[in-house]
Amino acid sequence: MSLKLTFLGTGTSVGVPQIGCDCKVCASPDSRDKRRRSGVYVESSKAAFIIDTPPEFRVACIELGIRKVDAIVFTHAHMDHIAAFDDVRRFNTLNNSSPMRCYAAAETIASIRNVFPYISDKSNALGLYRPMINFVPVSDPFMIGDIKVTPLPVDHGPRTNGYRMDLNGASIAYISDCSNIPDSTKCLLENLDVLILDCLRKREHPTHLNFETALAYMNELKPKRGYFTHICHDISHKEYENALPPHIRPAYDGLEITA
Repeated sequence: MSLKLTFLGTGTSVGVPQIGCDCKVCASPDSRDKRRRSGVYVESSKAAFIIDTPPEFRVACIELGIRKVDAIVFTHAHMDHIAAFDDVRRFNTLNNSSPMRCYAAAETIASIRNVFPYISDKSNALGLYRPMINFVPVSDPFMIGDIKVTPLPVDHGPRTNGYRMDLNGASIAYISDCSNIPDSTKCLLENLDVLILDCLRKREHPTHLNFETALAYMNELKPKRGYFTHICHDISHKEYENALPPHIRPAYDGLEITA
């Protein structure tokens, strides 16, 4: 099996459609304009893991038929990326009640522990079932099964990582939230098959890439294929497609890509 990635969600923090909005994108009949909060599912023949647990994580897993999760990787501790962490307990059950490894920057783990103080690596003495997690702070490359995962520090606000996944010469990088990619991280983004990059909207934003800056990074880093994610309701999927070169596409919920 090659390196495979499925988009659990491709929307920004409020999702699309937004509550109480009747704009043309929120009211769009195009299913690709329905955007859950951002996260992905990564698979190989020997591993399966998720990056982030967005609010609709449970819904996405049911809709996409996800039954195997060996590990969790977090980009940062904003609520639209960690809110459904409690739903991981179902995968503890499916994994024979064993603790699951959770990889993130040390600062991100500290923030997650503050939000979910009841999570432990042991079963509850009262018989109450809660997620069992082994937290693993990371700053250097690590392995999940046969996939090499490299943290990609980026600027966003809180401590934030994207991640590069490598398997048998294939490579996919995922950077869902950022306002700037430091030169030290650009060096880790060479020779990519696929780059998935934050692209919130056309207008500038203080903590996210807009269309112009995201496209400029794509042109600079030169992946074979590129996808935009973490998209708000300012731009429809079709408008993105019409504005982009053929090798760069807007992602959509449920999209599967391989490298």
